[in-house]
Amino acid sequence: MHYDVFFSISQTPVRGELPSEEVMWRNFFDQVQAADRLRFGTAWVACSHLSTEVQKRHPNRVVPHWQGEIGLNNDIFQLAHKVFAQTERIAVGSAIMNLLSNGGPVARAEQVATFASIHGLDRSEKRPLRFGFAAGRFDFMSRAYGIVPRDALEEAAWPVLKGKVFAEAVEIFLRLLNGDALSGDDTGPTTLSRADFRTDEDWSKVKAFASTGADTIEVPRRYAFDVLKIVPQEWRRDLVDLYVGSHEPALQVRANTFRPVKVFNLSITKPEVIDQTHARMREHFHRDGGPWKREFMPRTVMVFVNEEAGLSVEEKRRRARAEADEALAQYWNALEGTIDPKKVSGAADNALIGTASDVAAQIRERFHPDDRLMLWFDFFNHDSARVVRNMEAFSELVIPAIGDPS
Repeated sequence: MHYDVFFSISQTPVRGELPSEEVMWRNFFDQVQAADRLRFGTAWVACSHLSTEVQKRHPNRVVPHWQGEIGLNNDIFQLAHKVFAQTERIAVGSAIMNLLSNGGPVARAEQVATFASIHGLDRSEKRPLRFGFAAGRFDFMSRAYGIVPRDALEEAAWPVLKGKVFAEAVEIFLRLLNGDALSGDDTGPTTLSRADFRTDEDWSKVKAFASTGADTIEVPRRYAFDVLKIVPQEWRRDLVDLYVGSHEPALQVRANTFRPVKVFNLSITKPEVIDQTHARMREHFHRDGGPWKREFMPRTVMVFVNEEAGLSVEEKRRRARAEADEALAQYWNALEGTIDPKKVSGAADNALIGTASDVAAQIRERFHPDDRLMLWFDFFNHDSARVVRNMEAFSELVIPAIGDPS
């Protein structure tokens, strides 16, 4: 089994405490250095854009009950250079970068190439940037960069069409990383059909705006540009590991027609979806990446372990459960605006909660021996020293109880 760490750098009040941005950053670097010392494999860092607090003024606001900022990191490239400079072993991952914002796929391809060029100047460097990319969870972040419906048809089709825009961006991004010279017209067409929509009613609304009675509607490409090629070109491809943040089967397959692209597990995902993804990727993973492995799709899991000194086993369990209940309640409240006790309970069943022995038993029961776990210690916890102690407890007590990591 493989063990990584997920860092949210989420600036939100916890029991009345709201750390400054400087404190949040210092806590992160203390924690990532500890993760490196404890030999975790990758530091996956959450990526976000723009103020969550300010977007509450929008007519279609999201996470209206979330206090503070969901995340402070909006540039994995700058952050990764800093992390690599302060650590010795750990890799860095984006969890997960919006491919549509900040200039879109062309700009992102340039950033990846430039980062790898500089990172690879040290010929002994082996640690990759694991670049996770997605369409972005919240529309307001992409809207600021022009990813909006352009007419009434697109407005009606937007819940489906925004996924098609992402697919177009993925093709551009991957082909540019391959070194291709291409124009916007060289990408595959964007089409809509009944199969894309959940109901006949939704499809009928879209067709009403189309000037055709055909069963397929072609939508003008989102990215229009003359032929181009990114520079630099002579960068080390072995220092960039790509992960698509989508459980859309067709997109996973399409991405792997261009180059090896692994899968980022966006959230708590149903076991059957996990198994289906592994089966699909065993068949379709790009040949240049070798055989598909379960570790190529990391599994996000919150960790609430308590091995604090001076407590009985039962007190450790009680406090771990209380910490989990409080954090998970905030998590669901942020996502949906209401606290559903059944959903909180279900999420707790997917988290790791208790003493080190409890957590080890839960991992053995719930995960495959070849899985890669993306361990989330810092959510709703600004006590950086405690976060580090929890990481130490996991590394020194949980992992040996499961078996040595690969």
